[in-house]
Amino acid sequence: ELVFLGSQGSFSCYQIVVRNFLPKSHLRLSSYASAARFSHTLYADGKMSNSKVVDVHTHVYLPRYMDLLRSRAEVPRVILDDLGQDRLVILPGEDKESSTKRGRPIGDEYWSMKRKLEFMDLHGIDVSVISLANPWLDFLPTTQETFEFATALNQDLSTVCTSSDAGGRLFAFGVLPTLSPSASVAEVHRIAQLPHLRGVIMGTIGAGRGLDDPELIPLFQAIADAGLTIFLHPHHGVGNEHFGGYGHSLSLALGFPFETTVAVSRLILSGIFDRIPNLRILLAHSGGTLPFLAGRLDSCVAHDPAVAEKLQHPPTYYLKRLYYDAVIYHDTGLKATVDLVGADRIMFGTDNPFFPPLKGEKHVTRWMSVDKNIEAVKGVPGEEKVWNGIMGENAVRILNLK
Repeated sequence: ELVFLGSQGSFSCYQIVVRNFLPKSHLRLSSYASAARFSHTLYADGKMSNSKVVDVHTHVYLPRYMDLLRSRAEVPRVILDDLGQDRLVILPGEDKESSTKRGRPIGDEYWSMKRKLEFMDLHGIDVSVISLANPWLDFLPTTQETFEFATALNQDLSTVCTSSDAGGRLFAFGVLPTLSPSASVAEVHRIAQLPHLRGVIMGTIGAGRGLDDPELIPLFQAIADAGLTIFLHPHHGVGNEHFGGYGHSLSLALGFPFETTVAVSRLILSGIFDRIPNLRILLAHSGGTLPFLAGRLDSCVAHDPAVAEKLQHPPTYYLKRLYYDAVIYHDTGLKATVDLVGADRIMFGTDNPFFPPLKGEKHVTRWMSVDKNIEAVKGVPGEEKVWNGIMGENAVRILNLK
């Protein structure tokens, strides 16, 4: 069926929808012409755009990892409620009945790759770069058992991505035993040999003293030398003491982006990007509040004798060399990121399996959280080339998803 969508410049824009290819529930398409896997944009001059949609921020709790969480008596852990429902408890504040009824309810969408692929089909996503969700291995001791567990998880990711069921649609960020920088360096060398792994996901604590810890320099150098990308993701939140009484909402909305903001600012001030200029980092949640506060950071550094002469460039210079996901849910924030770094350094994400719909069947209903991020991309000024870049082409280029 050929559906007229409107005009774009001097062209008329249509959408081809193959109605008998998917169940009806899978055909609720965004007006953004490239946002559905089984639709294309046809222009009057006969050219067809077939741009991939890539999700770079999508998590999984691998079965091996779930087994570990279910075996634990302390946070992080998975518990059963009175109804036999799994509940994920990953922060100390969640382990209180009065806070969040102990964590959040979870189902097989957290660990099933079948569900991941169904989610991708439902939302028109061609390729996903999956990553283990927080808190990764940051809570485990620096033992040989932990190091071997990291290796096993990365092998699991590789197996999933190269399986016939995945059909070449999955890539991954590996996981490191970051509390041991030396063991992490060894694991980076292994990850670099796994064909579908494109980098590593890391939290902000590093080896326990933050990302600006000098002990991490060999690890950052190894990651850069291997041509891998760090996907930097918050976990603990900043300011949580002020967020109680309102479930998870304030810690996730405010504490997570504040955590990224502080960690990246400290990393810049450490001089790591002068030392390792080819270090490639992708920031979750569009870089927290950094796009809004970049000018203030520049000014404060320039006027502080303790740091003014420490860097070769103002902080904004380094921010413009980083990469950012588009998990921000509103075009105002995404426009700020585009204004700071340009649209060619931004990549679409969903944060699946988090933020599912509270009503309706989550496996057949489109997720509002995903549609909000697509709408944010549509709100960025520019033409289809800009939107296609953010929705997938940037990720294909930056992460070499071929």
